[in-house]
Amino acid sequence: MDNLDAPAAPSNVPEFSVSELSFALKREIESSFPRVRVRGEISQPSFPRSGHCYFRLKDENAVIDGVCWKGSLPRLGIKIEEGLEVIATGKLTTYAGSSRYQIIVDRLELAGEGALLKLLEDRRKKLQAEGLFDPERKRALPYLPQVVGVVTSPSGAVIRDILHRLSDRFPCHVLVWPVAVQGEKAAGEVARAIAGFNGLPEDGPVPRPDVLIVARGGGSLEDLWAFNEEIVVRAAANSGIPLISAVGHETDTTLIDFASDRRAPTPTAAAEMAVPVRADLMTETLDYAKRLVGGMTRLLREQSMQLAGLARGLGDPRRLIEERQQRVDVSGERLALATNQLLGRLDRELLSARLIKPELVIAGKEKDLLAHDKALVRAMDRFKSDTLQKISRQADRLEQFGERLKRHGNDLLLNGQRQVDQAAKLLESYSFHSVLNRGFALVRDQDGQPVLAAAGTSAGQTITIEFNDGRVGARVTDGAGAPKPVAPPPAPPKRRDGGGGQGSLL
Repeated sequence: MDNLDAPAAPSNVPEFSVSELSFALKREIESSFPRVRVRGEISQPSFPRSGHCYFRLKDENAVIDGVCWKGSLPRLGIKIEEGLEVIATGKLTTYAGSSRYQIIVDRLELAGEGALLKLLEDRRKKLQAEGLFDPERKRALPYLPQVVGVVTSPSGAVIRDILHRLSDRFPCHVLVWPVAVQGEKAAGEVARAIAGFNGLPEDGPVPRPDVLIVARGGGSLEDLWAFNEEIVVRAAANSGIPLISAVGHETDTTLIDFASDRRAPTPTAAAEMAVPVRADLMTETLDYAKRLVGGMTRLLREQSMQLAGLARGLGDPRRLIEERQQRVDVSGERLALATNQLLGRLDRELLSARLIKPELVIAGKEKDLLAHDKALVRAMDRFKSDTLQKISRQADRLEQFGERLKRHGNDLLLNGQRQVDQAAKLLESYSFHSVLNRGFALVRDQDGQPVLAAAGTSAGQTITIEFNDGRVGARVTDGAGAPKPVAPPPAPPKRRDGGGGQGSLL
């Protein structure tokens, strides 16, 4: 039988506190795994208010916690999302608060082309739903741009191909905005370059491009990923300058191709789209010039022939002028003769005319004024007489109307008096006092209500009997039933005031 109270045997195993053991494990794990790459699927990502990101990396057999600090999130280049398969790079450490080990991530890569394609398709659907790829947003390229802006790497073969092709086809002013076309900084530089070209003033020291070319050589999906970033696609869609995307080879497709105004299969093809062939334009211009000269020659020849035909139909101009000049001379002579005759006739009429003396004119005007004054006086007299007659007729009409109104008022008064007399007689005939005049009496109870039948009385009840000339009081001696003869009451004494008195049988 064990002795539970016996002291424990001494041991040479060292004793640790919980904190000491946790820190020892932390140092051991961090020194053994200073840098690791872990492949797994992101699960349960969370973004608390601190700005850090916490998630889990899992596969079919195990799970490990992951942490990405706030300062490292912008440098990842990939948005942490649920179900995304990635390769996380960082260092292992432990979290003493819950006795767990975790990986602190400072770099994140998509694991495999399948994950990239899934992310690419999800992003394409999102931007398409926002309308960034609508055909209505596409603009036509300028036919003959004077300045071409190129966004690409200054050290690659792409810029040399574009410059060589532009020089062969149509030499023009080219502005190159050097950017990185691969890596973490590529997307931001490309977006800033597009926005920078659009921000140039039209009349500034640096000419504003008429068309933009965003170009890069071929590569894998990971190499071209910068042109699938949302910041680049939005910058291309918001560009006010027509934009040609030339990223990768003909089989490569990126999201900037959907947002650009024109997609070129190669950078060389983008240069061909941007400018026409100068030699072709010169040939076409010369052809147009030859056709124009030929047409003008034919037109002048036809017009000359037509003019010659019209000239044959006309006479000699000198003869026509001489005839017209002769007619002018004859007309001038006739005009001078007629003028002299007219002046002679006017002189004779003026000498034979008699002038009227001013006194006679004034006397005639005075007679006219007197005649008008008399006519005005007669008109005023007629107007006064007509006005007085109208006033007299209106006064007669008012007097007749007053008499008719007085007769009508008397008739209304008489008719009203007759109606009142009739109503009074009718009221008097309906009054119960006329019945009392014929010898009847009105019996009332002590409340003043009429008693209509003997059944409505009781023995000892006080009643009032109203006759034509007064009222008397009485008391019922028998109960309700057949009435018994009652001696007639004595005549009531006369009131001192001379009115009908009220007798009492009590």
